[in-house]
Amino acid sequence: MISGHALRRAAGMLASGGVIAYPTEGVFGLGCLPENLAGIRRILDMKGRDPKSGFVLVASSVDQLLPYLDGSDEKAMGRLLAKAKIPVTWVLAANPDTPWWITGGRDTAAVRISQHPVVKALCEAADSALISTSANISGKPPAKTRLAVQRMFGDHVDMITPGETGRLGGPTELRDAATGKVLRAGPR
Repeated sequence: MISGHALRRAAGMLASGGVIAYPTEGVFGLGCLPENLAGIRRILDMKGRDPKSGFVLVASSVDQLLPYLDGSDEKAMGRLLAKAKIPVTWVLAANPDTPWWITGGRDTAAVRISQHPVVKALCEAADSALISTSANISGKPPAKTRLAVQRMFGDHVDMITPGETGRLGGPTELRDAATGKVLRAGPR
């Protein structure tokens, strides 16, 4: 869990345009508020990531994701909601106004309703979904501890939140919400 002091500090960092690292279901993530283009650029630079990859949005509720989703595919939305208690990232049709840096220029967005206590607390404190990408240099294994994040990114992140990753052991499974097809397998 995250203390009230650390949570307020992280929420303030996000609100002021900062980039934070935080534990998720399986690895540490890097994130910022979804509309923070300067933060997005910092994350892309830190990771050496191609902007066409897009980003995952994590949220504590579907309401935080709705501004970024088309929502017209009832079957896809039903899968997202029905499976919200398990750590799966879903790809759904994006709202046409969703920023290109989230979609990677595609007409879809990758989203997850997280049950991880730190992710949920951060999203609730920020009253927003968060950008989420594994805390790693592209092509390298993701960080699973605060120390690994510190060693990898040093002062390039504004804050590394306290807390432990979940038991997943790696990045979440990625599925197409319209078809249910697995696009990226989760850890075994």
